[in-house]
Amino acid sequence: MKTVIMAGGKGTRIASVAQDIPKPMIPLCGKPILEYQIECLKRNSLTDIIMVVGHLGHIIKEHFGDGSKFGCTVSYYTETEPLGTAGALYKIAEDLSDDFLLIHGDIIFDVDFSRFIEFHREHKAWATLAVHPNSHPYDSALLVTGTDKQVIQWINKEDPRRYYKNQVNAGLHILSKTLLSAVKPSSEKVDLDRDILKPLIHDTESSAGNAGKIYAYPTPEYIKDMGTPDRYAQVSSDIENGMVRRRNLSVKQRAVFLDRDGTINKLNGFVTKPEGFELIDGAAEAIRKINSAGYLAIVITNQPVIARGEASLEDLDLIHRKMETELGKAGAYIDDIFFCPHHPDKGFAGERPEYKIDCECRKPKPGMILQAAGKYNIDLAQSYIVGDDKRDVGAALNAGCKAVLLKETAHEDMNSIGGKKIPVFAALADFVATVIEEKKKG
Repeated sequence: MKTVIMAGGKGTRIASVAQDIPKPMIPLCGKPILEYQIECLKRNSLTDIIMVVGHLGHIIKEHFGDGSKFGCTVSYYTETEPLGTAGALYKIAEDLSDDFLLIHGDIIFDVDFSRFIEFHREHKAWATLAVHPNSHPYDSALLVTGTDKQVIQWINKEDPRRYYKNQVNAGLHILSKTLLSAVKPSSEKVDLDRDILKPLIHDTESSAGNAGKIYAYPTPEYIKDMGTPDRYAQVSSDIENGMVRRRNLSVKQRAVFLDRDGTINKLNGFVTKPEGFELIDGAAEAIRKINSAGYLAIVITNQPVIARGEASLEDLDLIHRKMETELGKAGAYIDDIFFCPHHPDKGFAGERPEYKIDCECRKPKPGMILQAAGKYNIDLAQSYIVGDDKRDVGAALNAGCKAVLLKETAHEDMNSIGGKKIPVFAALADFVATVIEEKKKG
């Protein structure tokens, strides 16, 4: 598979860091951004690279040459006039593989591309876009997906929004040449998102079914752009402390599994509508610190309201979107959410029989944790489960994780559970300050 790197940006927002070199050549810890990208591509055996250059492109060509000294093959297409984020693809279409990677040259990433490519091929997609949660979703482009990760809506920065999933376009794409053949722009300057992908998503009446050809690939791996001096400083720090490499899913991950009700949001009875969801004071800041410490933040929650007929799956999705929206406002995010809709006890008015089963996912059984561990290559022995109920402690012990109990009184003796002493904290914020931040310092 060939890789196209769009390396022609001027970087006006980051001019205070470097003005006399192309944005993708800005050095980070002694190496330009492009060199980090190529190193990651090489680790994934993606060594056939086309760089699209423009502003000060000769500097890039002089540094990388034919790519041989970096263990790859590099060729170039030079834009004499800016062609947008996709115009050059039509100029080099004959040189592309049937499926190819398209990467913005101003982002630092460390990704297990084999997972990304497998997802794209399994879905027979025209375009697969890597998406991830970030700390500022309120000013980012968001992708809304259906049950099979098909993109069904594209929310630009300026578009109105209320409750949304923190699912941000990350700047890594796998595209099919079929996409280029199907979409013929009216001018040479083409914006990939606005001129090609977004119109296809809304083309629901197409007899060819083109709207279903665009997919989102969610990943918690490290992908961060270098658009501002603040982000430049953050990425430099993350490279130095090893965060960038550790988040690659080929590396064993550490996670903090979070119960929802009573851990993240206040206990106001069973939450059946988004209006009933209210964050616990300090919970968002605690999750933000979990994010910055390099742990995956994953919600695992029993939701018997589905089986009892008190809330629909659509209600639950809206509740979780409100949670992600409120967390995002505080710079925090959840990497994934796993929920159990089952409840074995019968006799509730309006209950749904298909969910009244003795399942393997309802805590204290470890099904949700084991599913997450397989999906994200998690080292369970180095991970925590935090909740306010003995079911959470039981799930931790059954999965082989470290258990943490939250109790406002913070003095309950839990020695009797599994013969192990379980640490007790008054709130999530106390656990993070005592355990996660201390480990980060160490």
